Amino acid sequence: MTDALNLPDYPADTTVRSEVVTIDAPAALVWEVLTDLPNYGKWNPFCIGAESTLEIGDPIHMTLANYTMPGETAPNVEYICAKIPERLISWELLDNPVWPYPARRDQIIEATGPESCRYWSTDAFFGPNGIHVMRFCGPWVKRAFDDTARGLKARAEAIHAARKAAA
Repeated sequence: MTDALNLPDYPADTTVRSEVVTIDAPAALVWEVLTDLPNYGKWNPFCIGAESTLEIGDPIHMTLANYTMPGETAPNVEYICAKIPERLISWELLDNPVWPYPARRDQIIEATGPESCRYWSTDAFFGPNGIHVMRFCGPWVKRAFDDTARGLKARAEAIHAARKAAA
């Protein structure tokens, strides 16, 4: 199913992949949570704040928990580069002489039934510094993305259960 998303073929030695979580909620609801940026702080332990229009080419301004310095945060700005509602949202950091660490994050939702789906994300580091970024940042990025996947699962399942109970 991910072939239809036209994702690039990322090199394994410079790509972080989160664990794949099965979510007992419809893909549409998971998409709703994933794109509800004002509420990221309620469920996302890594990206605790985000602002964007989520339109292709527009920036996404994020406040990230600093996994190397607990209790600290770091600002980050990347740019929306792909969006398929209920399936994929991606942003990237382009190569820049001032900050030569290009990367792309893809967050994938795969429907597995009317009330279930799978979610995972990847972060690919590019260019001549990609392998160095991976060696330095890969372990904590993996942890951050796994935490995000588990947080998204918990949030989506709680909302889904509450909506079903209210119906």
